[in-house]
Amino acid sequence: MVDFLADNNLCGQAILRIVSRGNAIIAELLRLSEFIPNVFRLRDKAEQQKYGDIICDFSYFKGPDDYEGKLDSKSELQDLDEEFRENHIEILTRFYLAFESVHKYVFDLNRFLEDLNEGVYIQQTLETVLLNEDGKQLLCEALYLYGVMLLVIDHKIEGEVRERMLVSYYRYSAARSSSDSNLDDICKLLRSTGYSSQPGSKRPPNYPESYFQRVPINKTFISMVVGRLRSDDIYNQVSAYPLPEHRSTALGTQAALLYVILYFEPSTLHTQQAKMREIVDKYFPDNWVISIYMGITVNLIEAWEPYKAAKMALHYTLEQSNIREQAGRYGTNVDCLRQQVQQFLKEGFLREEYVLDHIPKLLNCLRDCNVTIRWLMLHTADFVYDPNNKRLRQIKDQVLNDSKYSPKTLFQLLLDSAQFEFVLKEMFKQMLSEKQVKWESYQKEGSERMTELAEVFSGVKPLTRVEKNENLQAWFREISKQISSLNYDDSTAAGRKTVQLIQALEEVQEFHQLETNLQICQFLADTRRFLHQMIRTINIKEEVLITMQIIGDLSYAWQLIDSYTSIMQEGIRASPSMVTKLKATFLKLASALDLPLMRINQANSPDLLSVSQYYSGELVAYVRKVLQIIPESMFRSLAKIIKLQTHNVMEVPTRLDKDKLKDYAQLDARYEVAKFTHAISIFTEGILMMKTTLVGIIKVDPKQLLEDGIRKELVRKVALALHKGLTFNPKAKTSELMPKLKEMAATMDGFYRSFEYIQDYVSIYGLKIWQEEVSRIINYNVEQECNNFLRTKILDWQSMYQSTHIPIPKFQQADGSTFIGRLCGEILRITDPKMTCYIEQINTWYDMKTHQEVTNKQLFSEIQNSLGTFGLNGLDRLLCFMIVKELQIFLNMLHRNVLRDRAVMDTIKPFQNQLTPIEGIVANSSKVYSATVTKTQKIWSYYLDSILKVGQMQILRQQIANELSYSCKFDSKHLAAALENLNQALLADVEAHYQDPTLPYPKDNNTLLYEITAYMEAAGIHNPLSKIYITTRRLPYFPVVNFLFLISQLPKVQYVKNQGMVCKKTTDPIDWPPLVVGLVTLLKQFHSRYTEHFLALIGQFVRSTVEQSTTSQKIPEMPADAVAALMFLENYVYYTKLPRKVVEAHVPSFIFDEFRTIL
Repeated sequence: MVDFLADNNLCGQAILRIVSRGNAIIAELLRLSEFIPNVFRLRDKAEQQKYGDIICDFSYFKGPDDYEGKLDSKSELQDLDEEFRENHIEILTRFYLAFESVHKYVFDLNRFLEDLNEGVYIQQTLETVLLNEDGKQLLCEALYLYGVMLLVIDHKIEGEVRERMLVSYYRYSAARSSSDSNLDDICKLLRSTGYSSQPGSKRPPNYPESYFQRVPINKTFISMVVGRLRSDDIYNQVSAYPLPEHRSTALGTQAALLYVILYFEPSTLHTQQAKMREIVDKYFPDNWVISIYMGITVNLIEAWEPYKAAKMALHYTLEQSNIREQAGRYGTNVDCLRQQVQQFLKEGFLREEYVLDHIPKLLNCLRDCNVTIRWLMLHTADFVYDPNNKRLRQIKDQVLNDSKYSPKTLFQLLLDSAQFEFVLKEMFKQMLSEKQVKWESYQKEGSERMTELAEVFSGVKPLTRVEKNENLQAWFREISKQISSLNYDDSTAAGRKTVQLIQALEEVQEFHQLETNLQICQFLADTRRFLHQMIRTINIKEEVLITMQIIGDLSYAWQLIDSYTSIMQEGIRASPSMVTKLKATFLKLASALDLPLMRINQANSPDLLSVSQYYSGELVAYVRKVLQIIPESMFRSLAKIIKLQTHNVMEVPTRLDKDKLKDYAQLDARYEVAKFTHAISIFTEGILMMKTTLVGIIKVDPKQLLEDGIRKELVRKVALALHKGLTFNPKAKTSELMPKLKEMAATMDGFYRSFEYIQDYVSIYGLKIWQEEVSRIINYNVEQECNNFLRTKILDWQSMYQSTHIPIPKFQQADGSTFIGRLCGEILRITDPKMTCYIEQINTWYDMKTHQEVTNKQLFSEIQNSLGTFGLNGLDRLLCFMIVKELQIFLNMLHRNVLRDRAVMDTIKPFQNQLTPIEGIVANSSKVYSATVTKTQKIWSYYLDSILKVGQMQILRQQIANELSYSCKFDSKHLAAALENLNQALLADVEAHYQDPTLPYPKDNNTLLYEITAYMEAAGIHNPLSKIYITTRRLPYFPVVNFLFLISQLPKVQYVKNQGMVCKKTTDPIDWPPLVVGLVTLLKQFHSRYTEHFLALIGQFVRSTVEQSTTSQKIPEMPADAVAALMFLENYVYYTKLPRKVVEAHVPSFIFDEFRTIL
C-alpha cells in the first residue's frame, strides 16, 4: 500500500491539509482574541450611551429595516456610524475571515467524509483509513481540532461580542449583497451559547454538546473515531513509557482528543456506563485534570458533572484513598528525584562512558521527573478549581496536603530536570554526530594493537623474554583482520562479532598463560577496551533522542507556567546567574511548539511561518516578562544611587584644603554608591550569561533583551511620572502650571542623570535610548490626543509609536485625556483672551481685572526643560489640530448663522450695495455702519469666540516656534544653519521653476518638501501665521461679514499710549492681539482677493469716518473707531509681513501721518 502521507496519495494529502489548516485557524483565533476592540464589550455606561445605538447583537436580524431607519433619522448617529465603520472595518474583516475559516473547515471535513464514502479516493474507505497508522491519527485530529476551535472561540471571544462583531461586519461590508456569502451559516454556527469564561458564572444547559451539533457530522465517523481512541494507542506512546504507572501520562495526548470528541457523541457521556468505565480505567485512573490544547486545561470533575455515566465512571478515581495515594506518591517523588538529578548535574559526573553505560537509568530518572512535574502542576493549579464549588475546594486542599506541595520545590525540580534534559540532549547530539568517526578510530586502534602483538611473537621485535610462537603470531594476525573487517553499516552483525572477539581475547590470555607478561596483558586489555567502546558507540541510537523529546513534553504548562513567574523572578533577584538554568526551562517549553506545527510542516503549508511566529512570539514575550525583573531591580538600585548622589555625596571642588579632605571623602556614602553600582553590573552579567538562543523560530539575543527591558522600565517610569506630574486643578486660585513644570523638570533631570550614570556599567547608549523612548512616549500621547480630532482614529496596533515588546502604558483619566492634553488645556485656560490681556512687546499675559502678570515666555522655556524639544513640538502639533477643528466649527457656524439665515442676508446684501463703489466715501457713514452692526448683533458673539480662540492658539504657536528656534540655534547651530540654507535653496529652485518651467521641480512622489517641513517645524524655522490649515470653498459676502465683525468690536477697545489697544470695560472682555491674529489666520485660509476686498472696506470705513468728523466738528479730532481701524491695519501689516503700500492704497498717507501724531 502506498504511504498514506505520500505526495501522490490524494486521500492522505486531503485530510493532512485539513488538519494542518485546523492548527493554523486555532493560532489565528488565539492571536485575534488579544485584539478584540473594547468597544464591542460595551462594559461601561459611557460606551453604552455613545455606541449602544450602532452596535447590536443578533436581535438586529429580527428587523434590520427598523434599525437602519432609526439610524437614518438622526444625522449625528449616521456620522458616528460612518466614523465607527472607518475605524473598525479592517479588524472586523480579520475576525470575520477567521470565523468563516472555522465554518469552511467543518464544511471541508464533511465534504472529505462524503468523498470517502462515495469512493472518490480509489481503494480508500473510512475503514481502511482508520486501519492505517497515519490515517487514524489524522481523522481523530481533524474532528478534535474542530471541537478545540469551537471551545477556543467560546472561551476567548464571548458570545455577545461575537454577535456584535458579526452584525457590524454584516452592516459595513459588501457581504450581504453577494449571493455566494455564507454569512447566515456562520451566524448560526457562532451565535452566543450563553457560556461565560468569567469565574463563578454558571454553565448553560447542554453545553457544549448542543454547540458542537450546530453543524451535523457523520455519526458513523464519530463513533468509529471514538472506538479507535478507546482501543488503540494511536500515537504509539506507550513504548516511550514502559512502566504501567506512567500509562495515563503516555496516553495524555490521546486522552485530550477523546475528551473533546466525546462531546460530539454525548449519549456515551450520559448513558454508556460500561464504555465510560473503560475510558476512565484506561485514561483517567489516577488523574482528573487534563490539558487539551496548548495549555488549555480542563477539570473533569466539573466538566463531566452533568453527565451521569461519565460522573459515575470517575467516582473511583476521586475516592479519597486514591487521591491520597497518588498525591502522596508524587509528593515524596519530588525530593528523591531532586537529589538524584542534582547528583547527575554535578560537574564531571555525566561523562560519555557513564552516559552510554546507563542510558536506561538516566531515561527512567527523566521519565519520573516529567511525570511527577506534570501531575503536580496540573492537579495543584489554582484556576482549574472553581473556588465557589465546595467539593472542588476539598479535593484541591486534599491534594495540596497529601502531596505536601511546595511551588518552590516543584519549580526547582522543573529547573533541574530541564537542565539535566538539556545537557543529556546536547551530549547525545554530539555523540551522534561523531559516532562513525569514533567507531572507526577505535576499530583502527584495536586492529593495530593486534598486529603489533603478532609481530612480538615473531621473535623479531625486541620485547623482553617473549619466545617466538608462530601459532600465536598467526592467531593475532587473524584477529587483527577480523577487527578490520567489521562493517559499521551492518551494526547488528558487527556488534555480535565484536562480543565474540572480546571473548576470544579473554580466553587466549588464560589458555596460553600470557598473564605472566604484563606488557602483553596491557595490549590485550587495551584492545578489549577499544572493542567495548565500539559496542557502546554502535548502540548510540537516535531513538534515545526521540524518546527524550516525547517524555520531555511541556505543552500542558503553556499557560500554567505563568503561575511560577514570581518564583522565577525571586530566584533571579537573589541570584542573577539562575538565568542560565532558566534558559533550559524556556527551551523545554519551546518544545510545545511541535504539537501545532508538526502537521503544518508535513503539509508544506505556507501557514508554517505565521503560526510558528505567533507561538514563538508568545513564548519570547513570556521570557521577557520573567527577565523584566532584572531591569526593575536595576532601576531600584539606580533610584538609591541618585538619591545618594543628589542628597548625600558632595561635589569635590577643584581646589581643596588639606584639612577638609576627610569631610569630602564621605567614605560610607561612596561605599553605598559603589555597592549599588556593583549590584547593577551583577544583574547585567546574569542576563548576558544566557547567550544567544533560538526560542521557537525567534532568535533571542540577551543583550537586546537587556536593552529592551531597560527601555521598558524607563518608559514605564517616565510615562507614570508625566501622568502624575502633569495633572492640574482648574479651580486653583493661582495656576499650578509653573511649579509643576519645574517639579517635572527636576524629575526628568533625575532620570536623565541616572541613565547617564548607568550606561557604562551595562554597556548601552544611554543618551540614544533616552531620546528615542522619551520622544516615543510624547509622540504616542500626542497621537492619542489628536485622535479626538480625527475621524479615522489611529488604534494602538496601527500606531508607529506603540510597541508590543516595549509598550507605552495607557492611564485612565476620567475625561480620557493624556498628560499632553492636560498641559495644553491648562495653558489655554490661563491665557484665555476673555480673562487676560496679551502684551506683544514683552510676550507676557496679564490678568484683565487685577493687572497681575499671569505668565510669560518663560513658560515655554520651562516646557523645553521638562519635556524637551519633543514636548514643545508635540504641543505645537496638538495646537495645529485644535486650530483646524476650531476653523471647521467656525465655518459650519458661518454657514448656519449667517449665509443660510435669511434675516441676516437681507441686511448684508443692501449694506454691500450702499458701500459700492468701494473707492468712494459712504454718505452719512456712522448711521449706515451702526445700523447694520445693530441689526446683525446676535451673530457676533459666536464669531468673536472662534476668532479669539484661533488667535490665542496661533500666538502660543508663535511662542513655541520662538523657543524652538532659539534652543536650536543655541544647542545645534550647525543643524539650524544647514536647515535654513537648504530651505532657501529649495525655495529659490521652486521660484526658478515657476519662472522657467523647464527647470527641475520635486516630483509628486518625492517626499523632500514634506520631510523638510517636519524638520523646519521641529527647529522652529516657520511662521504659524502663514500656514494653511483647511481647504475652503468660495463664500459670498465673506469680506463684508468679516468687516462688519471687525467694526462691531472696535467700540470695545481703546488706545492707551504705553499698552497699545486694550479692552474698555472688563464686563465686555476682548483682547486685541488674538483678535487681529485670529482674523489674519482666517483670511489666510481663503483666496488673497478676499483679503484685498476686506482691507479696501476698512480703508473706505476710515476715509468715510474721518470725512464725517471733519464736516461735523470745528476742530476736527480723529474718531476713536478710525484710530482703532488704523491700528488694525498697522498690526495687520506687522503680522502678515506685507509691504506698507498694500494698506496705503486704501488710506491716504495724510490720514496715516495724522494717526501717527496721536501715537
